[in-house]
Amino acid sequence: MTIARTDEKDIQALAEGGRTNVFGFVLRLAARIPFLFIAGRLYGPEALGRFAYAILIVEFAAQLGSLGLRRGLAELLSKEGQPHAHIIADCLLAALVASALGAAFLITFPQLMFPNSGINGLDRFLPLAIFAIVATDIALSALAYKFDILSTVRARAIVEPWTISIAAGAFYFYSARDGLILAYVASLAAALVVALWPLWRSYGLPRGWRPSPMRSFGIAQRNLPLAAADAAEWGSRRLDLAILGLFASPAVVGIYYVAQQVASLPQKLKTSFDPILGPVITRNLQTRNYAEIAKQVGQVGFWIIAAQAGIALTLGIPGEAVMGLVGPEFAGGAVALAFLLAAEVAAATAVVSESALVYMARHRNLLISLGMLIVQALVSVGLIMLIDDLPVKPEYVGLAQAAAVACGLMISLGIGSLIKSRFLSKLLGQNIRVWRWTLLIAVTAAGLLGVIIVSVPAQFEWVELTIGIPAIFGLYGWIIWRWGFGPEDRVLFRKKPD
Repeated sequence: MTIARTDEKDIQALAEGGRTNVFGFVLRLAARIPFLFIAGRLYGPEALGRFAYAILIVEFAAQLGSLGLRRGLAELLSKEGQPHAHIIADCLLAALVASALGAAFLITFPQLMFPNSGINGLDRFLPLAIFAIVATDIALSALAYKFDILSTVRARAIVEPWTISIAAGAFYFYSARDGLILAYVASLAAALVVALWPLWRSYGLPRGWRPSPMRSFGIAQRNLPLAAADAAEWGSRRLDLAILGLFASPAVVGIYYVAQQVASLPQKLKTSFDPILGPVITRNLQTRNYAEIAKQVGQVGFWIIAAQAGIALTLGIPGEAVMGLVGPEFAGGAVALAFLLAAEVAAATAVVSESALVYMARHRNLLISLGMLIVQALVSVGLIMLIDDLPVKPEYVGLAQAAAVACGLMISLGIGSLIKSRFLSKLLGQNIRVWRWTLLIAVTAAGLLGVIIVSVPAQFEWVELTIGIPAIFGLYGWIIWRWGFGPEDRVLFRKKPD
């Protein structure tokens, strides 16, 4: 009876986190649109491409500097016997030391951030933002261990995106070249403040804590496989932009960045489940309750895929109109957007499977992730090379290259999902049920409706946005709710279980 009550509480905690994440997704969507509109209309694709490549390098260094503690912190807090505030302090110290190494390297070689443009003003010191990114991630992970997802929504879905949107408009009048980067730094600083305040209220100060290089080194050494797996998973979402930057102009990179940002909105739904799944899975691993882990992974996996497929249809079918909101020159990125949205759906199974694999087989999970990065690079470059043999007009070559790297991402993530889900199923000795036939029915029906809606004449493109988007998502959601969701799925939408 005790295990049943614990399992019920776990599902309820996952559902509560899911409700909060859906709310956070809506807020992110509302805040991201103004930023993309301001960046596209005021700064243009070329300045946006320069900004995108710079933060790509900085965030990759931050990913390495976090030492995998975004997910690894839950395991440390569940096992260690010392006060939680001391563990968090040790983790922050270890991560900030690693971040200092990455920041120093990029400050010394700023050309890595701005390979196709000059370095002026404070560009060289942009890597100092790494400290804010890493500290915010660890603080929010510590809060998520206590199932405080609202703080993550507040920092990541309200403060950070709205700050960058408002600051981007304000800094444009100061510098059209550097305004986006200055707005980015301002948003990170604001999110850090909002994350540290509830961390202090929840855990308090680490009274009696003394820095220990040996403890910090032990944390870093212990989390290296997880850090590498996180970097590989993160890299799979940025490798496409890095590859495209080697072949295409900054303007094409800017167009692709907008498509990437729109497609990354549903990505937040699954990554924000990691802090909730982590504590639940680690507790069940301690009791070897593998059946419950398989159930939880399958449950959350279905929630994520169902939401992401609906979002992919809603934004992908009228993709040209969605991209055109940012600026007329961005509409050509609609094909890349469709592939990127499909890639998010394909990746969902891998992400939820990895939530358990990072604790059960972290080294083998890392090897799989690295292998998929190699596959992605080979497929993407191969597709780009293939474009030279196709009858593509010169003015559309860049956009075709953007679609090629997005397609390469989709293929590699789909293969990775298949491998990781099979691997986890073998380790648990349990079947993991993520896909359901209702998904296919809902996708087909919503897709047919979408084709009808986007067939309207070009002068009525507004119909795709004002009527098409809610109609496509409404039909899809109704089918999933009516025939796809069972009693345990519907707890996602209830405040309390029956």
